[in-house]
Amino acid sequence: MKNLARLALFFSICFTVVFLASVLLRFLGLWIDTARIMPLEPEQSANFIAALKRALPAALYFSILLTLSYAGRRKMAVSLSILGVFVLSTVFVLGFSLGIRQIQGVNFVLDASPAVRGRPGLILSRGGTVMVLLKEGNQGPRVTAFPGQPLLYQEVPRGPNNSVLALPSLPFRDETPWFIQSIFIDLTLSARELDSRLEEGLPFFCVYAGALIFFLASLRFLLDLSNWPLTNLFLGALAFRGILALETFLNSKETAALLGSFLGKGLPALFITPLVFCVLGALVILYTLLACLARRGGE
Repeated sequence: MKNLARLALFFSICFTVVFLASVLLRFLGLWIDTARIMPLEPEQSANFIAALKRALPAALYFSILLTLSYAGRRKMAVSLSILGVFVLSTVFVLGFSLGIRQIQGVNFVLDASPAVRGRPGLILSRGGTVMVLLKEGNQGPRVTAFPGQPLLYQEVPRGPNNSVLALPSLPFRDETPWFIQSIFIDLTLSARELDSRLEEGLPFFCVYAGALIFFLASLRFLLDLSNWPLTNLFLGALAFRGILALETFLNSKETAALLGSFLGKGLPALFITPLVFCVLGALVILYTLLACLARRGGE
């Protein structure tokens, strides 16, 4: 009971800290993306809700990984740690998801600043093209410099069909490595999948989230492969990254259609991915059980 209480406390702290940190990073990223667009419309409230939703998978994956590593270092029983992580993760994911849904339904305003408009002298650049605004506003005259061409004065910046030419994005640079970007993309897709399952109904969400958590928690044996906890944590992180990529792969329309053709029409499409997670998790737990029995038999 004491070990279970420590496990619950550790998981609660990990989930809360990772969730809040992910919300902050997501909100700042979305705010920067919004700030790159002229004119800037006040959308902080929408960005905040989006950040809350996108932070949920990151909190789930990282908290389960760190808690399983903690259980391995504390030499907790495998069955107890798997069951404890499964119950805690399910409760937290369900509670946070319903809480985000309630926050989304509340009409509150985080936007206290007016829309930002272009000011005289503002310089924008993109792809070698430089544009200087001459008056306040986003549809006024401007001077444009194309590569290898003289300056062009546009008193009325009209495009095809008399549409106003869009201003280029503000020149922020994005130097994030592709490996990190791919993780962010997969976490975003996972968040969208969780949100869509919740839109379908609470039972569909519980089935999907429960199957995913069951698969992740079944990897407890990875945190006992060696005598070096840091090595085990690294192997677990690689495995969790693979599961995140597998989740994106299974949720794609092409994969769902292919698996649906094999399974037939008896199983609804929404249950295909949870079924795969449950089967894989059961196989991992079976392997863990057989390995424990073989180890005890050898002793």
